[in-house]
Amino acid sequence: MSRQHIPLVTELPLVIWLVLVWGALWQDFGPGTLVFGAVIAYAVVNFFYLPPLELTGRFNVLWVIPFVGRFLYQLVVASAQVFWLALSKGPSLRSAVVAVRLRSSSDFLVTATGHAISLIPGSLVLEVDRSTSTLYLHCLHIDSEEDAEAIRRDVRATEVWLIRIMGSRADLRALETGEARR
Repeated sequence: MSRQHIPLVTELPLVIWLVLVWGALWQDFGPGTLVFGAVIAYAVVNFFYLPPLELTGRFNVLWVIPFVGRFLYQLVVASAQVFWLALSKGPSLRSAVVAVRLRSSSDFLVTATGHAISLIPGSLVLEVDRSTSTLYLHCLHIDSEEDAEAIRRDVRATEVWLIRIMGSRADLRALETGEARR
């Protein structure tokens, strides 16, 4: 099986990221370290096949600030809730796996949504079904279908924020017209 040739311009964000990680690992951002890191990064992206990351080409800074505020608020509230649940319920705490089907089929948005949700205490992405853009989350304190539906609404709201920040124009248009992706 032959591999499709991907131009360096497409791989450039990944190469730059790998060079920065290389410098951070060595705790040295000198020219020699960065040049050698670039050689290693280029070899890695050409030896280990990764599908190219398709960026949307848009980034709305005006939506980032409220998203960060919302995220920090959720982080504080969820931390307090998990702390209280650990004290009050302890080992009798019920958890569940909740499937959330997202609007966007973009690997980039599905990944960003999964990471944003996993950073909030009380939930963790267990699996991603790439073919259907479904996140499977392990969530604490799920006692009913209403609790699971509240988790789904929250995850979809996070995805909506991320679509507004960096989604494709098609995803944004579908969001604004109320169309579902499917």
